[in-house]
Amino acid sequence: MTWRAVLTAALTATLVAAGAPGTGPAAAAAPAGAPDGFAAVPALGLSGTTGGVGGPTVTVDTTDELLTAIDTVGPMIIQVAGTIAITSKQGVRPNKTIVGLGSSAVISGGGFDFYRSFNVIVRNLTFADAEDDAVNVGQQSHHIWIDHNTFVRPVDGSIDIVRGADYVTVSWNHFAATDKSMLIGHSDGAASTDIGHLRVSIHHNFFDNSRQRHPRVRFGEPVHVYNNYFLGNELYAVASTMNGGVLVEGNYFSGVAHPCHSTGGYADSGPGRLVQRGNVFVGSGPCEAGGAVAEPRGYYAYTLDAAAAVPGLVASGAGAGRL
Repeated sequence: MTWRAVLTAALTATLVAAGAPGTGPAAAAAPAGAPDGFAAVPALGLSGTTGGVGGPTVTVDTTDELLTAIDTVGPMIIQVAGTIAITSKQGVRPNKTIVGLGSSAVISGGGFDFYRSFNVIVRNLTFADAEDDAVNVGQQSHHIWIDHNTFVRPVDGSIDIVRGADYVTVSWNHFAATDKSMLIGHSDGAASTDIGHLRVSIHHNFFDNSRQRHPRVRFGEPVHVYNNYFLGNELYAVASTMNGGVLVEGNYFSGVAHPCHSTGGYADSGPGRLVQRGNVFVGSGPCEAGGAVAEPRGYYAYTLDAAAAVPGLVASGAGAGRL
């Protein structure tokens, strides 16, 4: 079946109505690997994050094909081949898996935007030179898994998780000398939309000489930062502000003057809460911690890798092309 034939079928009411797993000749299984952390937690009417399972699989290699696919109603597995140039932030509808083929799939010049979207997987892509944020998870979007991607030279943030978003996992990504790597909670005035939301798991990411926001958190709790490799982060690694609750555990910090900000706030933002345990600090300053934080184990089970083993595991395993 040709790409256009599959996509036309996906747009019909018949296919949308028949969206149960395994339905139809073009239905396909998800790529290897499954989400963990908050993206796997049953909540808000979902059993976890399954992406495009149950829908057709299409391969896209042009801008028009990609933009049509991510705007299609219903589940779909979208395989990205080669380099595709887009502009600004392009909206992604619910129930999608967007996965790069091989080791050379690139989204250039723009990024993805989630506006009241849910159940989306973004994997194995390099985001290069995004003119705004590379991935923006906002407006009550939930159950998003961002895994094994590489972020290079975005003008603004690599990943923003804001405006009441929830149940997000960011895993095994490579932030290559980025500036504003990850923001959780967009402003100090967003308490009404963000308190009780912004539950995020951040694990096995390589923050590779990136400057700041790994992440910067407002209001979210718990934000679980574990088994990440922080290398040469110029301004700081993790900041918990505006009464956010962040657990930092089993990470490896190398050459990071300010691993954690919390009880003193950061910039114009008020103080947050941060618990740190089992981390390794090499050539790094102290981690500012204080207060209590909700335990992630109240939501999901997890197993920590030894913090001393994190540099080898993460440097060799994080980023696009390493599924």
